[in-house]
Parts: sequence; C-alpha cells; structure tokens
Amino acid sequence: MVKEFDFYDKTNLKSYNLNESMRYQLNMLSTLDVFTLRHSENVANMTCKICQKLRLNKRFIIYCTMCAYLHDIGKTFIPANILQKQGKLTDEEYEVMKTHTTIGYKMCMDDLKLRPYAVGALSHHEALDGSGYPNGEVKEDIPFEAQIIRVADEYDAIVSRRQYKSHIDISDTLAIIAEQTIPAYKTGRQAGVKNAQYSQVNPIVAQALIDVVEEDTLREISHIEGYVQYLQKQINRLNKVSEYLQGYKEAETDKDRKDFKELIEYNLKNGETLDNYKQVLKEYEQAYVARGKNIEKLKREIEKIRAIEVDNWIE
Repeated sequence: MVKEFDFYDKTNLKSYNLNESMRYQLNMLSTLDVFTLRHSENVANMTCKICQKLRLNKRFIIYCTMCAYLHDIGKTFIPANILQKQGKLTDEEYEVMKTHTTIGYKMCMDDLKLRPYAVGALSHHEALDGSGYPNGEVKEDIPFEAQIIRVADEYDAIVSRRQYKSHIDISDTLAIIAEQTIPAYKTGRQAGVKNAQYSQVNPIVAQALIDVVEEDTLREISHIEGYVQYLQKQINRLNKVSEYLQGYKEAETDKDRKDFKELIEYNLKNGETLDNYKQVLKEYEQAYVARGKNIEKLKREIEKIRAIEVDNWIE
C-alpha cells in the first residue's frame, strides 16, 4: 500500500494553512501509480522551493505547488505497459504518453474543484521556443507557473531515471537543464522550433533550480559533517576503553583496578561489552572514513554546480 502523502506535513512543505477544499485536490493523487505519485510529490516540493527562491508571494506559491501536484494526473489513463515501460518508448507509444497533458487538462476542467489548476496539467511540457507539446506554445503564451513546473518536472525525471542516491553527480542533471536555456538560434536547433530567439526553458527558473540544489547539497554536507563529529566522539570513547583496559591489566592495586573498571563501564554504551566493543569501534571507524569520502565528493560536486552557467537572454 502506498503511504499517504500529507501536504500538511512540515517535512514535506513549509507548512501553509490550506483550507479543507485543497485536501480534495491532493486526494486525487491516490489514483496514480506509486512511481507517478512519488514523482508528483517530488515535483511539487521542488516547485515550492523554486518559487520561494524566486521570492514569489505566498498565495502564488501555494497555487503553483498545487498545480505541480496535479501536473501528471492525466497519466491515470495512460496504459500501464506504456507508463511503466523501462526502455525507450516507440514513436507510437510516445504519442500516447503525450496525451496525458490534454487528458489531465480535461479532468481538471470537468471538475470545478480542480479547474483552477488545469494549466499545470496542460502546459508543463511546453517549451518557450515552441518545440514543446501539446500545443507548441511559445514564451508569451506559456503561463509562468507552467514554466516553473517544467523545470522541476524535468529535473526530477532525469534524477529518478539515473537513480541518484544523493546529490553526488546531480550536477550532470543541472547541466542538461542549463543547456536548455540556450536560445535555439545559438544551437542550430530547428525541429519544431517556432521562435529561435527563445530557449526551451526559462533561464530565471533554471538558475533558481541550480541555487536550490546547491543549498540542498550544502545542507547535506552540513548534516554529514555533524554525523562525522558524532562518529569521532564514539571512536575516541571506545579508544579510551582500550586504554583503560590496558591500565586495568597493568594495575598493581585493587583500588587502581576498581578505578579502571569504573572508567571502562562508564565508557561502554548501548549494549557494548568488552567482547564486542572492538567490532563496534571498527564499524564506527569504517563509517567515519566512508562519510569523510562522501563529504569530499559532495564538495567537488558543489564546485561543479557553481561552474554551471545559464544563458540569461531574458531582458
């Protein structure tokens, strides 16, 4: 059974005071398969973060986030053999997949409670240069909320496809999106392009995404560093056990042996004993080394992220 996603959970979003009618929209997600549901949650969260980075007003952030939650609602009616296919879709299958935008739009428009969020379902695959679908709209015709959702959607789609376990190598995904901020006339792209002066994605939104991911990565580094400090304390503590044990063995008086025994007992925690503490110490040391390497990789990733540039052609 899929765990219910609670919009009100502060760990998922920044705790907005939503009215009861908004729970109805969120309940619609229960009709999606587990993978699409998780993707919808991820896109909504990233959309929310991008909006906050852009310093948009609270009302629009809530609205845009709701649009993002419902952006793939049309996939409810896409055949499972296409929706869950592991390999590349055939041209025919891709055409079927593309219909989730118009299906989702109709679902929203047919329901008064969903109607305000229909644009997210319809336009999240449109591109500013007119090469997107379903209507091939260009920049001035694509609502800003759809431009934001497109970036968040593509980011999560690439990340999920590559099955990243952390922010390591996430810069590859950001670089792909940054390339899409280059206007078509600079790249020589012609297929499906209606206005070569525009890029596929909004560079302002793409830059906000990059900033958000950089901040998330720095936060991840900070969390790991905190854990490394904890590991170091545990290693120091168990090393003291070895020292006190040696002192106990070399003690010449009962009083000294008693003192060393008390020190040993004080430094053994959570089921640790003289029989297993060396194994526990080894595990702490291995974790310490592994987390240290992870921190170094993440720091290199930060350097790569900071080197990514978007094409700021928008005036």
